Amino acid sequence: MHTAIILCVISIVWVLWGYTLAFGPDVGGVIGGLDHLGLMGVGTEAFPGTGIPHLVFMVFQMMFAAITVALITGTFAERMKFTAVLAFAVLWSTFIYSPLAHWVWGGGWMAQMGFLDFAGGAVVHISSGFGALICAILVGKRKGLGSEPMPPHNLPMTVLGTGLLWFGWFGFNAGSALGANEVAASAFVATHIAACAGGVSWMIAEWMNQGKPTVLGVASGVISGLATITPGAGFLGPLSALFVGLVAGVVCYLAVIWKTRLGYDDSLDVVGIHGVGGFTGILATGLFASIGAQGLFRAYPVVTPAY
Repeated sequence: MHTAIILCVISIVWVLWGYTLAFGPDVGGVIGGLDHLGLMGVGTEAFPGTGIPHLVFMVFQMMFAAITVALITGTFAERMKFTAVLAFAVLWSTFIYSPLAHWVWGGGWMAQMGFLDFAGGAVVHISSGFGALICAILVGKRKGLGSEPMPPHNLPMTVLGTGLLWFGWFGFNAGSALGANEVAASAFVATHIAACAGGVSWMIAEWMNQGKPTVLGVASGVISGLATITPGAGFLGPLSALFVGLVAGVVCYLAVIWKTRLGYDDSLDVVGIHGVGGFTGILATGLFASIGAQGLFRAYPVVTPAY
């Protein structure tokens, strides 16, 4: 219910004012202007710097806006009143997501500094992951946590959801090239390789630590690889994507293990996978995207998305 209603609500917010705050004309490097309030001036004309209609770009970005807020709810699942979830979704999207999207993708101060985030490592994963951490601390723990077992109630559904995310992530990352081109092809390959490597490295880490691998662990590792490669998907070649995925599985596994020691209750490991994974991916992007254009770890010269 949280995910479904957030998709509905944030889509409406995006149309009314979210899009213009993120992608309207830059105002002081901080926020977008109100030129596109209610999608004024957003039609079938080509979005600047691309060959796709402005409306297509708008609705593609709407997906990022909606899923970022939905991710956060995994931390406090069933621990926040429904009315509070609705209020939180609108306020967080307006005052956190839209300004951050403008800073990185809409011509704001981070974009002006040359910050690289191909498909949302900072805008989506770091923001949702650390936003989720604050929510977990403020909302508190589930009743019975630590004194009674709370395993996932349906692992086949977990695997199915992982498959849907894995498939959808190709559009999430490769689509950020805003065209069927060499950047999209490289992002597609990097995304898949990192997901596979994340699944394998999490499985090995869990196997070594707990004595056996689990299907939940492999699914979590796949998602950690996807989240971690996201900021650099269009900037890294297959070998660096493989390395990033291997690191992601181990780092995110350790982050999930440490949540019990740190004392916060993150129901679906949003902080450990998305927050830590996104942060790791941003660092990896800075490391590997700085290698020469003809280097072993790079597929092509550094480019930034058209937006």
